[in-house]
Amino acid sequence: DYELCEEWGHLYPVPREDLINLHREHLLHLLEMGDMEKALQLLQRIEDPGICLAISEQSLDQHPNLAASHFLADYLTAHFYTSLTSARRNEIQALYIGSKVLLTLPELSRVNYFHLSSRPLLMLEQLLMNMKVDWVAVAVQTLHQLLAGQEIGFNVEDINDLLSKYAEKALNFPFTLKEKRS
Repeated sequence: DYELCEEWGHLYPVPREDLINLHREHLLHLLEMGDMEKALQLLQRIEDPGICLAISEQSLDQHPNLAASHFLADYLTAHFYTSLTSARRNEIQALYIGSKVLLTLPELSRVNYFHLSSRPLLMLEQLLMNMKVDWVAVAVQTLHQLLAGQEIGFNVEDINDLLSKYAEKALNFPFTLKEKRS
């Protein structure tokens, strides 16, 4: 049906907003089905870069599943980096990095942290508070690799500060040990 609508759009004039809505729904459908190759082909078929940017951004703002969010953030960063405002660029890069960190977690646990995918530092803090030390180790290693040369609102120093803060709390005893007297 989407392809028929797309052909119809080539034959008859379709308002810009309707065209964007059609392609956005088609893109989201393909991404929900897990067909990233066809989703990429769809984006490449769109000749107007402004429409392509609008479709990609609107699709990302619909908060699709993890793989779709990761795909869209990567696509936007790769193709429209200079067209985005610095705030939006940081937001999309944070989502890309957060989704990449989320993919390092065990599959059944991802749903518990998906709402933090656009805030990787907060996700790391949540993992620390939940005492998921093994997951934190993998997440920190992933973050160190991804943050090399990127500016997304936080850096490696912020991660180290967070780890130091929680390491200090782990060693802080709220009571003193008393000696037993006989």
